[in-house]
Order: sequence, then structure tokens, then C-alpha cells
Amino acid sequence: MTTDERPVPALDAAERTMLEGWLDYHRATLAMKCAGLTDAQLREASVPPSEFTLLGLVRHMAENERGWFREVLAGEELAPLYGTDEDPDGEFHLTEEDTWEEARATWEAEIEAARANAAQHGLDALSVGVGKAGRPFSLRWIYTHMIEEYARHNGHADLVRERIDGATGA
Repeated sequence: MTTDERPVPALDAAERTMLEGWLDYHRATLAMKCAGLTDAQLREASVPPSEFTLLGLVRHMAENERGWFREVLAGEELAPLYGTDEDPDGEFHLTEEDTWEEARATWEAEIEAARANAAQHGLDALSVGVGKAGRPFSLRWIYTHMIEEYARHNGHADLVRERIDGATGA
């Protein structure tokens, strides 16, 4: 893995700055787990027959960024990036055409859209969309959930990366 250049969350920040700092830290952690690997390595399944790969995980997080910050928070009506009605977990079912370059660019674009949408709302603001819960979510809840989502999956990414090339840590 490359040098650790992740943004360190402030130790004494206000709540919003703290939440955004931790979310950015976890986004950067996933990027770090993928750094320096080839497309082939990013497609290596964690433990066959599982189809869980780092490439699939980045695609999954792009779907999460899109779902929570664009569809739920902003109320945008968008088709899934990778899933379909027939294959709702399509982000994990890679084809030969799927590349790291595309997945990374899509993920980064969804992160930028997420930041732009979140910047328009206070932490107590309720989402326009309702998601599967059938009711609105506060931006605070969305931030907290996304930190949890990244933290959980970064643990998975840690194990996958170690299996690929032995790299461990942070």
C-alpha cells in the first residue's frame, strides 16, 4: 500500500465537521486499500465462492453514496449504477468490461455529488426522499450511517487486501 495520506479527523471539532471528517477519513481508507493494485488484483475474490472483491466494494460504495445523498437526501429519482431488478447486487458481479478506472471515477463523482447535496442542508434537515424506511432521515443520521457503512466495509477491505498481497494496517 501507499503512504498513509488520509485526512485525520479533528479531535475537537464541532459536530458537523467531526462527522464530515470521519466520513472523509473512511472514504480515503477504502481508496488506500485499493491503491497500487492491478485491475486483476482488484477483482480477486476474498474467499471463493464469495464474489466479494475490492472492485465490487468500490462499486457498492458508489451505489451507497448515490442512494443516501442523492436519492434519499435530495429526492433524486435515479436508476441504480450497477444493479438491476434481476440482479440487485450487480455491483459485486463483475464482467471483463468492468474496470477500476470506471469504478473509481464513478465512486469519486458520487462522493462529490454527496458533498454538494449535503452542503445545502443542516444536520437536522430531513431528507426529501424516504428510502426503504418509508420516512425521511436527518442528514445527521445519513452521515452516521455512511460512517458505519464505510467502517464495516473497510474491515472487509483490510482482509481482502491482506489476502491479495499481504499488506495490512490502518
